[in-house]
Amino acid sequence: MQNSQIFTRGSGLLEGFLSRQRTKRANSLINKDYRKGRILDIGCGFYPYFLTSTDFNEKYGIDPALFDSKISDINLQKLDITRQKLPFSNSFFDTVTMLAVFEHIETEKLDFVLSEIKRVLKDRGELIITTPAPWADKLLHAMALTGLISKVEIHDHKHSLKKDSIEKIFTKKGFKNVRSGFFELGFNMWFKIVK
Repeated sequence: MQNSQIFTRGSGLLEGFLSRQRTKRANSLINKDYRKGRILDIGCGFYPYFLTSTDFNEKYGIDPALFDSKISDINLQKLDITRQKLPFSNSFFDTVTMLAVFEHIETEKLDFVLSEIKRVLKDRGELIITTPAPWADKLLHAMALTGLISKVEIHDHKHSLKKDSIEKIFTKKGFKNVRSGFFELGFNMWFKIVK
């Protein structure tokens, strides 16, 4: 699993390492009581590394570029969340994650995406997000030029929003509790949002 192609589109020497760091951070934020329920990872990637590295009774993943949709004990589906409704009933999931995905969604499509996430989350369900900090943008582009991270992924970033701007988006959408912080030396941000 050290091949960066498994983790992201394109290639980059650090892609596997960064994916493992996001996974570690997300797993540390998840309410342990929710692990008895269901999780949905939006943008799970070619290979759903995070879902293979987390403990839940039921695991689901969606991604428009999903490579292998037959992985034991994980329900996977090719789906573009920016264009399609989630094929799940209301209040279906305890936890939803979007790791290094938020920045790939056009700001004008965020309302639709967040409405769908809110719909499928149970009351008091949690949404966990990781996204690069705005000041990391130039460094990420430089790292992509040198082959350290995927050029394909970096050039697909649609925005680089500040932490308080992202918090306001969720508050405006009616989420009750938004906590956030930084990791990876401040280059990435995490958000834990409760419905």
